[in-house]
Amino acid sequence: MNTVTGRNNAVDTDRTGRRRRIARNVALGLLGLIAATWLVLFVTKGRFLKGSFERIVGSLTHRTVAVGGDFQLYFAPFRIKFVAEKLTIANPGWTTRPHLFSAERIDTRIAPLSLLFGKRRLYTLDLTDGAVDLEWNAAHTANSWTFGDKKGGEPLAFPRIDVATVRGTTVRYLDPRMQLLADLTLDDIVSNDARIGKAVGVKGSGRIRSAPFTLTARLLSPDATANRGRNELVARIRAVGNTIDVAGTLPSIADIENVPLSVAARGRNLASLLGIIDVAIPNTRTYRLRGRMVKNGDEYRFTNLTGIAGKTDLAGRLTVLNGDRIHLDSVLATKSLDIIDAAPFIGYNPDIVETRGAVAAAAATGAAPQRLLPEAALPIETMQRFDADLKWTIGVVRSRNIPIADIDLTLALKNGRLALSPLSFAMARGNVASDVVFDTRQRPSAVSYDIRLAPTPMGRLLAGYGLVESGTTGTIKGRIQLAGRGDSIHDSLSTSRGRIAFVMPAGALSVRNVQLAELDIGTFAQRMFQGKLDEPVRVNCGLIAFSVRRGVAAADPILFDTRKNVIVGRGGFSFGTEAVDLAFRADSKKISLFSGQSPVGVGGYFAAPALKVISPELVSRAGAALGLALVATPPAALLAFVDVGDAKAAACGPVLAGATAAAQKTTKGEKRDDVGNGTTATAEDGKLGSGQRKQQRKKFLGIF
Repeated sequence: MNTVTGRNNAVDTDRTGRRRRIARNVALGLLGLIAATWLVLFVTKGRFLKGSFERIVGSLTHRTVAVGGDFQLYFAPFRIKFVAEKLTIANPGWTTRPHLFSAERIDTRIAPLSLLFGKRRLYTLDLTDGAVDLEWNAAHTANSWTFGDKKGGEPLAFPRIDVATVRGTTVRYLDPRMQLLADLTLDDIVSNDARIGKAVGVKGSGRIRSAPFTLTARLLSPDATANRGRNELVARIRAVGNTIDVAGTLPSIADIENVPLSVAARGRNLASLLGIIDVAIPNTRTYRLRGRMVKNGDEYRFTNLTGIAGKTDLAGRLTVLNGDRIHLDSVLATKSLDIIDAAPFIGYNPDIVETRGAVAAAAATGAAPQRLLPEAALPIETMQRFDADLKWTIGVVRSRNIPIADIDLTLALKNGRLALSPLSFAMARGNVASDVVFDTRQRPSAVSYDIRLAPTPMGRLLAGYGLVESGTTGTIKGRIQLAGRGDSIHDSLSTSRGRIAFVMPAGALSVRNVQLAELDIGTFAQRMFQGKLDEPVRVNCGLIAFSVRRGVAAADPILFDTRKNVIVGRGGFSFGTEAVDLAFRADSKKISLFSGQSPVGVGGYFAAPALKVISPELVSRAGAALGLALVATPPAALLAFVDVGDAKAAACGPVLAGATAAAQKTTKGEKRDDVGNGTTATAEDGKLGSGQRKQQRKKFLGIF
């Protein structure tokens, strides 16, 4: 048994030895093969592998890879040396450029194991005239730098590079959804021990939509970027007179998705900046804004916005949805709005308003000389390309004459229909609520105005225009309802029809404020000598109303009933020509001495109204007084200025209801025959001419 056991042990030992010899021989063979391969590659520099390299790498990347010049691939001695001249890697077929990457020459040393495990590492890199083309497809579901069929695209990543020299590198970036194209040039880069040290500059140009721009940027963390770390970037973009600064830390050099970025913009006109993305807003004066931007797919959210436009402060948020139709959703708050900055809301250029006045600003829009209503047309095509929602609150409006505060504006633009509804504000302790609609879907645009004035103290309102407030306790309320057709404010009003009515319930007006309207010289002189000019005049009720047809507003009626007088007005004005032809007269309810009861005319144009106090009728009275003085006695001359006091008091019911002239009555229930019927002599043709005005006066302005 021992002999058999010994023989078995000997056999096992022999088998083990043979296995070891075989393993040794295989290892020696492999080492010899590797050494031979290394030697062959070292001697030939691996140039014969160019075709294999192109096929294998092309198969792995699903791209065509080509080397048009020298090619080397070998171990030197334990690092892979790779040299390629005129190397190109193709782009996917849907791109606009043939190559994702091309380089005149690449000379690099690669860590072999990094190709199999973990992060790729390059010991050295010498890159000359590299060109990178980065593109997104139209649907934004794939990009050119993601290999394979992965949907959505992967972030652009870089290997770790210990020592690098990069010269003449250019980058092209195209995003069809953003309509963004950028052609950039990178500064030459030299790094040692995986550290570049200083910031890397980028400069270039491009276009966003149809607007050209220039860009300068700096990569503040090139070392971290090269090692797939954070990417601290600052950039400045200049486009159509605007400067935009962007700063932030990106997870990938070409990835800004869901990354908070600090943004700041400044320029002469914010409208030109938003015009880049086909968004139309009123012009602004010089502006400065800053905030934070986050991109999430098609949505760009701007939050913590603060800044100024002209002399108006702005704060709030803005969201831009870049879908099939651009949609803006914004909430803004303003503490103080300068009235000049509001000029663009009606089509004026604010700079012209500030330096040369409203008439010059209207002329700049194409309006005729001495006109106020702007001819600036709405940007119809642009308004039909984007939608918007805006909620804007304004604390106070800085104005010398118009006491406006607490503005609350809601704007909605959808498919070319712009609605300012509601638009409300406080004016002289009263409230104005309005709804204004511009429907550009109809050609020309259908425009409607509905403006409602809640009871407002007359004293403060008149004081804004330099008149006396003391002693005035009356209030005024009213409504303007007009509808017209046109693509500008002027056109829509000059074709409008509707009604304008302002009602004054019982109250008191300072004598200083009503003296010209009443023209009661005796009362004025008497109170002047008695020092009682601030003593108020009692107003029972009053109505200023116009019926508007084809842009011509005719008094319908103008009627005030005071304690002593009945004041009536005739005439009208034209939105088309902006001519004004109004006349007022006051008839005394009781006998009055020294009464200059002749019409007070208001003529001229919106931009230059003229008050006509001395009328032919008053001159006639003066002539009659002179004649009486010559043929009788001087006291007899006073008789020419005596009003016998036969005015019929007005029933206040129809007045306070804002009724038309046809519905007005006296306190005895009789139909009034002194307030017209809501037409002018020229209502049919929409013009107020001088000859027709003379005929009109003879018809309804004469007193005797």
